[in-house]
Amino acid sequence: MLKPFLRRVFEHKSFKKALGGNLALMVFLGSFIPNTVPPIEAELTIVGETSGPIVTQKTVQYPLENYTITQGFSLFHPGIDLAAPKGVGVFPVKDGVVEDVSYSRYAYGNAILVNHGNETSSLYAHLAKIEVEPGQKVTTLTQLGKVGATGHTTGPHLHLEIRNHGVPINPFVILPSPVSPI
Repeated sequence: MLKPFLRRVFEHKSFKKALGGNLALMVFLGSFIPNTVPPIEAELTIVGETSGPIVTQKTVQYPLENYTITQGFSLFHPGIDLAAPKGVGVFPVKDGVVEDVSYSRYAYGNAILVNHGNETSSLYAHLAKIEVEPGQKVTTLTQLGKVGATGHTTGPHLHLEIRNHGVPINPFVILPSPVSPI
């Protein structure tokens, strides 16, 4: 009983027109959608064995180990503020070269600008102590300075700016997503 009914539906000329037209349209439009899955070509090469420990290095990281985000990025605040106790070590978000070091009682206070290449830089402001010099190469393991409250601030914190071509961008665009402890 069901079979004759389905045969009438599928063999009806208006159904065939609708199906054929829609199918042709989907194939035509589908040809404009790029194939987003690259072909997988894998080759296994064993280089050698190592007897020592394997060490990995982060490519992008938060500049502080423990912090509280007290102010986010906005039009009138071109960075993020990370509250931490005075004297806590500050590390670069990425490897680079110290481009500038400035000492001031106003605005950013004691600050460091690190150039990461590809027109990307990061600014670390309100530092209590600066431990690097202009021209020094730094890695994510190099301590730049210590959290402070210099310049225009209400308490100890790190003001972090990420700049692309000299223009501040939202740091959360490049910083890794915070990981919750298990």
